[in-house]
Amino acid sequence: MPVSIDEFESGDLPQGPTVPEQVVTYLYTHRDHAFTRSEIASAIEESPNTVGTALSRLKARNLVRHRGEYWAITSNERRLMNAYDLHLASARLDESDGGIDTEEWNATAPDTLHPSDQDNRGDES
Repeated sequence: MPVSIDEFESGDLPQGPTVPEQVVTYLYTHRDHAFTRSEIASAIEESPNTVGTALSRLKARNLVRHRGEYWAITSNERRLMNAYDLHLASARLDESDGGIDTEEWNATAPDTLHPSDQDNRGDES
């Protein structure tokens, strides 16, 4: 949905559920069916490309299933509930402390990679 240039310039943009949240909600609500990307996009009134990206990311987290051109919510309800609980906890923390200031985060980040992120090619057999 487009926003006015005044809203864009002021940064007073509409807030609402993210596309992944909408996808999960839609698929969970209709968990007895599987849908194409286009059907999901149409149902939640979002771009098919945006929905496709969300679906790929949700699949990588094992929150949705994919077969052919069809998508469905995971059958692992515990995994889905754990992801939802984590999402709620993160939202509450962001609400209480204002979230992460990315500029401040980047300014204080070390210049070297954390050891877990470094390339360990010499350790391979």
